[in-house]
Amino acid sequence: MQNIEDIVARALAEFSAAAEPSALENAKAGYLGKTGELTALLKTLGKLAPEDRKAAGAAINVAKEKLEAALDARRAALADAKMQARLAEEALDVSLPGRGRGHGGIHPVIRTWERVEAIYRSIGFDVADGPEIETDWHNFTSLNNPENHPARSMQDTFYVDGKDSSGLQLLLRTHTSPMQVRYARMHKPPIKVIAPGRTYRVDSDATHSPMFHQVEGLWIDEHISFADLKGVYTNFLRRFFETDALQVRFRPSYFPFTEPSAEIDMQFAEGPFKGRWLEISGSGQVHPTVVRNFGLDPERYIGFAFGSGLERLTMLRYGIDDLRLFFDGDLRFLKQF
Repeated sequence: MQNIEDIVARALAEFSAAAEPSALENAKAGYLGKTGELTALLKTLGKLAPEDRKAAGAAINVAKEKLEAALDARRAALADAKMQARLAEEALDVSLPGRGRGHGGIHPVIRTWERVEAIYRSIGFDVADGPEIETDWHNFTSLNNPENHPARSMQDTFYVDGKDSSGLQLLLRTHTSPMQVRYARMHKPPIKVIAPGRTYRVDSDATHSPMFHQVEGLWIDEHISFADLKGVYTNFLRRFFETDALQVRFRPSYFPFTEPSAEIDMQFAEGPFKGRWLEISGSGQVHPTVVRNFGLDPERYIGFAFGSGLERLTMLRYGIDDLRLFFDGDLRFLKQF
């Protein structure tokens, strides 16, 4: 019979040299597997004399137990080595400085949006929100812009295929003014509301964007005059720009949904725009036809409306001279805010 001690010595050497669990299991198969060397010796016991069979069998069992114990020990050693390597790889060096997290910020236009809301809420105005996909009726007709009216050409827009459940043409709203009608039909006078939001027009160049932000304001009651409009908007501008050193003027203009109508200009008494008159908003007394579309009697109720571009307010507040910076997503620009 082959020398059992020689088999055991070779097996122990291979087990000790195995650097991976797979290599260890392959070595085990060479000695303890179905075709392994010790297994082959067991199969030869039947050919031995009875007096030799007992001693050989005992020696083979001792060798088998020794190899299985060595296997268990090597398996444990390999598992421990793997765990130690993983712990070393994932260890934290607490002496290193912490990794900084990038800090997000509020977009300058949204900063303006929130500031406008806060100012108007402080003087009793509600804030309304509405759909950006509007009906033709709400966006134009209800605001005294009937079909084929030439004033519609000033707000050429994106029309949407299909109609709403009432059969009305759909489009991306060109202003937040449709919220005047929607809000007034759901609330009783007095009505004091602003409607900030995104709006859309087919307009794209260095000074215009096909998507922009606007805030619409409306105050309807029984005794509201143009003087109230002047007071409210002048107060807003002085609080928004945090200075009383500015002048406000109202120039006669035309808007189909107000009569009389006025463009609002402002002039700074200091800073980079000192002495320049800058157009800041459109405004006017709400047209009687629009008041009727509110579901109200124009002989009893009167009021004013205004619409201001949030991008324009932002540019003037922060001294930004290029509208495209708002939409480029350039972190060098945005991190300043």
